[in-house]
Amino acid sequence: MVSMVQDEPKGEIVPSGAGAPREKKPNIFARIALFIRQVLAELRKVVTPTRQELIKYTGVVLGFVIIMMALVYGLDLLFVWVTTVVFGVPA
Repeated sequence: MVSMVQDEPKGEIVPSGAGAPREKKPNIFARIALFIRQVLAELRKVVTPTRQELIKYTGVVLGFVIIMMALVYGLDLLFVWVTTVVFGVPA
């Protein structure tokens, strides 16, 4: 079990070193409070993209999805053709 300590310079909650003596496990309310503090600390690090970046990322994702759809469609046509050649068309 790794205990948690508060980092002095930034005030973040971080795991303590392996050589530290084991501390008593905090109660459920203390663990919930610790979790919420860690979540808020992570949310403060989030950087939202600018409008230009968002448009660029959306274009990249849509382009990739279209390319993958075309690839799957092409493979589907190829497999239909191969199956028709191998097994023939039912009468």
